[in-house]
Amino acid sequence: MLGYLCAPTGAHELPGIVLVHDAFGLNDDTIQTAERYAALGFAVFAADVWGDRTTATAESQIGPLIGGMVSDHARWMGRIEAAHLTLAAQPEVDAEAIITAGYCFGASSALEYLRTGGNTRGVVSIHAGLDLLRPNWAAATTPARVLVCTGADDPMATAQMRSELQVALSGAAIDWELNLYSDTKHAYTNPKSAFSPMPDVVAYNPQSAARSWESTKRFLGELFPDARPAA
Repeated sequence: MLGYLCAPTGAHELPGIVLVHDAFGLNDDTIQTAERYAALGFAVFAADVWGDRTTATAESQIGPLIGGMVSDHARWMGRIEAAHLTLAAQPEVDAEAIITAGYCFGASSALEYLRTGGNTRGVVSIHAGLDLLRPNWAAATTPARVLVCTGADDPMATAQMRSELQVALSGAAIDWELNLYSDTKHAYTNPKSAFSPMPDVVAYNPQSAARSWESTKRFLGELFPDARPAA
């Protein structure tokens, strides 16, 4: 697994973010997102969950990649844990101040990591596939906070799935926030979604993308008020 670390110049013991990629893997888009987070004043480690920097170049490759992790849950969560331990060991980061963020599959991964007792201060979940989550949150003992940004028309995060997640988070005494965007489908933050062969499932929505980024910045500011944007 070949992750990518970025942080402001001269960074030392900054709050950290483990960023988990979408179904397409740790590609240039994810690296740009990592650098965008780092510019806010964070040490960011983009995980390589698929391994060997594998990236999907066709929709047909996505199912087997995701299915391979979901069918081996211990391996899936082990890789998210490995990313956390790797970031925590870096001098750029404060090991006690790390959150987990992700998009699509990465957001599902971040929520599952919290659900299974992962050591994280919070989760930023952007258009997660809630259909990948398991139901039992008894292990989620970390006093984390959760931001969920999702589309009202996302078939992978239906009203029932959202309701079940809300009940589960509240039952685990986790402070959560749900931002729901109208006329918004899955993968709405990715401009490449505008060219998806499945427009009824996936579609780019620049307004919702901008809103979720503003919510993310506010959420991070509340968690880490001392974080400062890079000069």
